[in-house]
Amino acid sequence: MSKVAVIKSSPPRRKTREEKARATHRLLLEAAADVVGSDGYAEASIAKITKLAGVAQGTFYNYFHSRQDILDKLLPYMGRQMLDHIAQSLPRDMTGPAREEARLRAFFDYLDLHPGFYRILYEAEVFAPKAHKEHFRVLVEGYRNGLNRAAARGEINGFDKDEFEAVIYVLLAARSYLAMRYARDEHGHAGPVPEHVIKAYMKILTSGLFS
Repeated sequence: MSKVAVIKSSPPRRKTREEKARATHRLLLEAAADVVGSDGYAEASIAKITKLAGVAQGTFYNYFHSRQDILDKLLPYMGRQMLDHIAQSLPRDMTGPAREEARLRAFFDYLDLHPGFYRILYEAEVFAPKAHKEHFRVLVEGYRNGLNRAAARGEINGFDKDEFEAVIYVLLAARSYLAMRYARDEHGHAGPVPEHVIKAYMKILTSGLFS
């Protein structure tokens, strides 16, 4: 009579207190993103955020000092999330115009996943100005490093490095207005950006920055 070996699976590892705290902190920020993206900063109450996150209101104060505290942290959190999404979408060996096109596609992909991002961004200038300023500082510094590397590889010619900040804001403005026009419909729903939009953007870049 054959014997069937019984393999005992080990019980799942319990999360440490620190891991649970990080998970709750992230859960509250994600809930805040949903509330602000849907209702705006003015209507984003602690009660709405904690209800959506599924935690008690008292728990909120273990992670944030006040309603304004979480609003000030929301846009930088979303900005880092967006940059991580873009970075993870790019092959390491991609350079030049191909890399910029991939960045644009990844950016639109992030907006498709997080349609409330632009409301969070635009209203932050009034309701969370510190967060708005920090968000653009991080964006500009990251973009500046990328352009410096591209210039060092000989991909960009005809631009002085002290012109790069102006170039960065031109590119950010282009992405912003393209997103407003093409990344959502009249009801605010996200959707795929038409290929001719990306093609037009890349024609400008390949005829200018990467010419």
